[in-house]
Amino acid sequence: MLSDDERRFLAQQRIAHLATADRRAVPHVVPVCFAVLEPTLYITIDEKPKRRSPATLKRLRNIAENPAVAVIVDRYDEDWARLGWVMLRGHAEILHEGREHRDAQALLRSRYPQLGAMEIAKYPVIAVRIERTTSWGDLSVGGAS
Repeated sequence: MLSDDERRFLAQQRIAHLATADRRAVPHVVPVCFAVLEPTLYITIDEKPKRRSPATLKRLRNIAENPAVAVIVDRYDEDWARLGWVMLRGHAEILHEGREHRDAQALLRSRYPQLGAMEIAKYPVIAVRIERTTSWGDLSVGGAS
């Protein structure tokens, strides 16, 4: 589903933006850490201080109401010849436990060492089942020279 260029681009980027919408189609976009194991993109909820419990996070409430999501991973540069992005669209599932939940968190821990000090096992994982990809611009590693 992903091209080789898209895979490499996603692997080198550190942040994505997850777009969800509630049942009334009111959008909500948040920055997230991610890992991809095709055909799924994973996002874990971590133990950053939150005002509410993870179960009440807007992104999780929206996915429960409307699982259609989009994720954009982009690179900005003052040299606009280096701009590039990959957008993934699909349906999200919330994983609370099980093998896929554990494997996704292990994958995310390997990508983000900061998660190693956190007890994330008790938190949900968002599994975005990738259905469509779109990309644009310079997706080369490091951008154009």
